[in-house]
Amino acid sequence: MEKILRDKKAIFLFVFPAFFVFVVIVLLPIFVSIYYSLLDWDGISKGVFIGFKNYKDLFVHNTDGFMLAVRNSFILALLSVFIQLPISLFLALVLSREVKGEKFYRTVYFIPVILSTVVIGQLWMKIYNPDYGLLNFLLTKIGLQSLTNQWLGNPETALMAVFVPIVWQYIGYHMLLMYTSAKSIPTDIYEAAKIDGATESQIAFKITIPLMKPMLKVCVTFAVIGSFKTFDLIYVLTNGGPLHASEVPSTLMYNMIFFRYRYGYGSAMAVFIVVEALIGTLIIQKLFGNDDTN
Repeated sequence: MEKILRDKKAIFLFVFPAFFVFVVIVLLPIFVSIYYSLLDWDGISKGVFIGFKNYKDLFVHNTDGFMLAVRNSFILALLSVFIQLPISLFLALVLSREVKGEKFYRTVYFIPVILSTVVIGQLWMKIYNPDYGLLNFLLTKIGLQSLTNQWLGNPETALMAVFVPIVWQYIGYHMLLMYTSAKSIPTDIYEAAKIDGATESQIAFKITIPLMKPMLKVCVTFAVIGSFKTFDLIYVLTNGGPLHASEVPSTLMYNMIFFRYRYGYGSAMAVFIVVEALIGTLIIQKLFGNDDTN
């Protein structure tokens, strides 16, 4: 009994510091944001309690194009799941089959992940530049000059133009996670499948991908939550413009708080992002089920 009690004390001593940091850094700011979201406050003078008026302005009156920003974040989430993750999965499956130069390609694909977002933003701004950008230059050289565009300045193309760098930056991140999962599968399973006459595609779809289900769930969660709270790359490339075409809740929240001094209204957006991310995570958990042993 004393030994068990001693172990519990040890567990408490090791767990409590991390729990305390989690409460201070994560939970406390969330509750503070909830409180601020109930105020009409400019960040300087004394806040006035207005209840749920800020939330009413967000969802009922749809002031400042908030619902457009929410729609854009959902579009980014769908594109991430159905474009970014399949590409990452394909690369992970290919590299996990011990191709020549496996370590080299793995490193190259991961390089964009460790680059500064500002550097990536500046790089793609040069690529999209309508006058001397690489994209318009290539389109002109192959006879598709009619397709040249002001990619970041056109409301019809701005959102997709922002999405491409996001895909490019994080493909390597998801690829490495999936690659690690695929490499952890025992080789005996593959050898038995080959003896039974299974092809590479059958092995991939019938063995590898099903056994990667726990990691796929993690990657889908990261992709969706990352799309809901994305900020830095969009802010660098377009700042939510033009005409709010690439606006997402986080960029709109930033502008409301730091440029328009509507701290209460911006805090309501912050609370929405947290709730949105939580609900998205729960839905993904439900869709994948609780069985992580498949």
